[in-house]
Amino acid sequence: MEQLYRIEGVNLTVQMPAELDHPNSERLKKETDYYLENYHIQHIIFDFRNTDFMDSSGVGVVAGRYRLLDLRGGSMEAIHVSERIDKILHLSGMHKIMEIHREEKEDGQ
Repeated sequence: MEQLYRIEGVNLTVQMPAELDHPNSERLKKETDYYLENYHIQHIIFDFRNTDFMDSSGVGVVAGRYRLLDLRGGSMEAIHVSERIDKILHLSGMHKIMEIHREEKEDGQ
């Protein structure tokens, strides 16, 4: 699955892949760093709408982008986060460095 990136002003939205494993994490890291190096990005929005799996390499991608943004006074957030991904982000301490917005269930579930 190809990653989708959208720039709006100083915001970069990153559509996360279905599986955020080592191979996808390496590609995501390189592509996101390209935008950080070549555009004046101050805020990254990680969209987890389609993500079903995330391992420690995925956590590393998020943490590494935080370090780069923090140097410029930037910030990050995660949106459309499923319960499973939310647990991973909280266990890894990511809730301390970015806002996490849980995915809302349809039909009041």
